[in-house]
Amino acid sequence: MLYSIDIAEESGAGDDPLQGEEPPQGVEPLQGAKDYAEALVRGVLDKKDAIDRVIEISSDNWSVERMPLVDRNILRIAVYEMRYSDVPFKVAIDEAVELAKRFGTDESGAFVNGILDRMHREAEKS
Repeated sequence: MLYSIDIAEESGAGDDPLQGEEPPQGVEPLQGAKDYAEALVRGVLDKKDAIDRVIEISSDNWSVERMPLVDRNILRIAVYEMRYSDVPFKVAIDEAVELAKRFGTDESGAFVNGILDRMHREAEKS
């Protein structure tokens, strides 16, 4: 969903990002999973500016806009979970790295891990 929203924003579309989103034909998501996904997407969208600032602080010479769409949205989800939910840092990082390996480029797993690991180390210092 976040990927689609990013594409729509770049093209100038601006409706409710979750309106009309339906699962693929024949797929019936568990209600709890659907509710969590919607809450996660809405939370990321609500905190996107703050999340993007955190990502840029933790990434060397990378603006969020320059990051591949898949990587930046995986990072946004992980940062949201780490900062605004009760998901433990390690779990958020591990899940984000696995998503990046599966859906990103060959370098995505290491890229996402590097940024989130730096974020985690900085959080531990404070």
